[in-house]
Amino acid sequence: MSNNTNWSIDNAHSEIAFKVKHMMISTVTGHFEDFQATAQTDDDDFNNASFSFSAKTASINTKNKDRDAHLKSDDFFNSEAYPEMSFVSKSFNGSELIGDLTIKDVTKQVTLNADFNGVAVDPYGQTKAGFEISGEINRKDFNLTWSAVTEAGSIVVSDKVKLVVDVQFIKQS
Repeated sequence: MSNNTNWSIDNAHSEIAFKVKHMMISTVTGHFEDFQATAQTDDDDFNNASFSFSAKTASINTKNKDRDAHLKSDDFFNSEAYPEMSFVSKSFNGSELIGDLTIKDVTKQVTLNADFNGVAVDPYGQTKAGFEISGEINRKDFNLTWSAVTEAGSIVVSDKVKLVVDVQFIKQS
């Protein structure tokens, strides 16, 4: 008999970041400041756990106000029309997390690498679980299609976007 355990994200100890090459010579890192995630497990080893995640696209922060405004515009996320992006897992085998990623009006299955760092009890008696999740998507698959080319012919923003997600979950029940 399985007892479903619910876990919710510990926002203070989690970061949802992405990295994208800029003009092919440097990397811009950004993150979402407003996000939610939950996990459901049958046990504390997270085998076959199910995960769901959402982030407010308008909470994007790349430490540059003009760039952030551009990312929220229709060229990229169109935060007004599509305020949230989401991920719902289909399977997790301990190292691979497969699920549906929805950005704007496009949903696509993605495979992410997931390192489960284990479970620990913090000084306040809360049980926590940590994960490092990474992967790569093509932004054009999700209609984030804006592109520009410099005078020298370099692409300004790479199509490939790396996802770097460090999350800590708190056991709820």
